[in-house]
Amino acid sequence: MLKILNISDVVGMKIFTDSGDFLGVVEEANLVDNKLESWRVRVSRDSSLAPMLSGARGLIIPHQYIKAFGEVVIVSKSSVPVGDMEETAA
Repeated sequence: MLKILNISDVVGMKIFTDSGDFLGVVEEANLVDNKLESWRVRVSRDSSLAPMLSGARGLIIPHQYIKAFGEVVIVSKSSVPVGDMEETAA
């Protein structure tokens, strides 16, 4: 059965990448013309990705990169700008 969530239910959920890395917590939804456009995520200090984000405290992730909602939110790792930094460092 499909469970429908309100935006207020998603705010505060933990968010993970599809590769299993903890990213942070959903802070708010960004709406444009009454349509969901993106999610603002507060990057956790406990995140393994935090050091690679150059001190950024948050990210805005476009809604199309969200893969699943449930007990946690799963986001595509390609939406996190970490991959570009790893490739240039190598």
